[in-house]
Amino acid sequence: MKRQSSALRWRTETGRKPTPTQIIEKLQLADIELANGANVAQLTAKLGVTEKTHYWWRAQYGGMKAEAARRLKELELENTRLKRLVADLSLDVQVLEEVAKISLVEHGDGRW
Repeated sequence: MKRQSSALRWRTETGRKPTPTQIIEKLQLADIELANGANVAQLTAKLGVTEKTHYWWRAQYGGMKAEAARRLKELELENTRLKRLVADLSLDVQVLEEVAKISLVEHGDGRW
């Protein structure tokens, strides 16, 4: 059986990936439903997600407030941006080192 990508597994019945705020709202609703005696199968059917997704959300966002989830998302985006920046700068340094090596080999004394 072909494994679904993580992006497809995250989609709800509406076909859109829920925001962290929406996930937290669904988890709060789930807590209420579970306290009222619903089982997880009924709950996930009502929420429109699989049990696996429900437990993953619980592990990722359980107990988190909406503001904290937004901040987490912002930090993840900033981290991604900074990693890309470091990779670009590392590539620039590598290119400059190669140019310096070629210059030393051609001139022997390091002069241009």
